[in-house]
Amino acid sequence: MKGQGNMKELIYVHLNTSHQYTISYGIDFIEFARSLPRELNHLLLLKHRFDGADFNMHSRLDFVDAEDVSKLLKEPIAEYGDFCWIDFEEMDGLNELEGQEIAELLYLGHCKDHLRVPFYSKLGNRYAYLSRDDQWFNKTYYRNMSDFYFMLGRAISLKLGHFRSERSFFALRKGTPFPPIPKEMIASFGDKMKEGMVVSLAKTIQSRTRIDIPVWVVGDYINMDEMFDDYKINFRNEPDGHFEFDKKAHEWSVYF
Repeated sequence: MKGQGNMKELIYVHLNTSHQYTISYGIDFIEFARSLPRELNHLLLLKHRFDGADFNMHSRLDFVDAEDVSKLLKEPIAEYGDFCWIDFEEMDGLNELEGQEIAELLYLGHCKDHLRVPFYSKLGNRYAYLSRDDQWFNKTYYRNMSDFYFMLGRAISLKLGHFRSERSFFALRKGTPFPPIPKEMIASFGDKMKEGMVVSLAKTIQSRTRIDIPVWVVGDYINMDEMFDDYKINFRNEPDGHFEFDKKAHEWSVYF
């Protein structure tokens, strides 16, 4: 996995709006959970290695109660290999799942693909999260795509904050976090994300007043080694767009 050491510096997103999912590289479970518009509820675990899970007799699957999600967030998820889950609202709904629905969930976790788009009224789930070597390859379904745009805008600002701690030239006034990029600005890149887009923090340019994060369209990938190889070719060209942060106004803007 050639790009493994560059995860803090690169986010790849391929957006499929017709089936309500994204394929991504560079955003891990912790960053995902911390960037959502609301905290995660109970999680039904389809593939995992978490020792602290409970067992649901009806579905014959493990689950994590909402109050224990914080324990899961401390786990080395990337070492699990496959890590797949679907959230749910109430235990009663979980216990009402029919055999066909349980079969669909097993297929979802095993194949990382859907027999039908995985949103169940009995579960009230907002997401289906399917990863292999977490943050290396993540496929995530969103009931509301606005949750994705919100999550990505916050995840980019979080990663920029990591750079601030590692590279002093990104520093704002001490203790001042980067605000999330508004979801409307993220959504304006929708057409580019449908083609497969890289947000490159590694190529971020800073002046005294601004921080500029470039974006390149690189294509639709399942193999992230191939994606990374194409990115290394594409970044020599002019970017396909930019996220720009005004340090004085403390505001984001976008331009193409």
